[in-house]
Amino acid sequence: MVSDLDDAALVTAVRMGNPAVADAFCRRVWPHVDRTVRRLLGRNDSEREDITQMALIEIVRAVASYRGESSLDTWVSSVTAHVVFKQIRRRPLSRHVPLDALPEEAIASGRPSSERTLATREMLSRILAHLDAVGEKLAWSFVLHDVLGYGLREVARILGVSEAAAQSRLVRGRKRIHESIAADSELADLLGQLDRTAER
Repeated sequence: MVSDLDDAALVTAVRMGNPAVADAFCRRVWPHVDRTVRRLLGRNDSEREDITQMALIEIVRAVASYRGESSLDTWVSSVTAHVVFKQIRRRPLSRHVPLDALPEEAIASGRPSSERTLATREMLSRILAHLDAVGEKLAWSFVLHDVLGYGLREVARILGVSEAAAQSRLVRGRKRIHESIAADSELADLLGQLDRTAER
């Protein structure tokens, strides 16, 4: 039965053009496609559903290139992220990385008060302005790796560059962003406000 096939068998059957397996394969990868698109676009992006469908189509087309070097879920996530990146790269970075896509819990732990939530979102808005200032290539390397948690190999695949180029962009982007943020006194005040509300 199709439902009993493991990932390797599903991939092989899809490569052979077995139509009975295509639907099962799509159901298998859909949650990871949807999760990745939501992660990069946020929940409320007007193009989210269209881009999700585009990513699913690209995964089926590209399945012949999957060599099992990583898990199927990791490969699906990186292909999906690459599709998302191609579709939205002409947006300003502040639209690329909407506030509802950023993991606020990485900055504000605990149960946030309304004051803490407001301070966090103001801080994230200022950080996005700093990301815009360093340029798309460096900023995206930083966001994908340091904010969203993609490995260097996945970042390279998403951006369509070599791992060496991705590493170079990440190092330069991280340095410039950290320097820019460190020189922002208003952002420092917001960080202090978050610390004070956390102590209450």
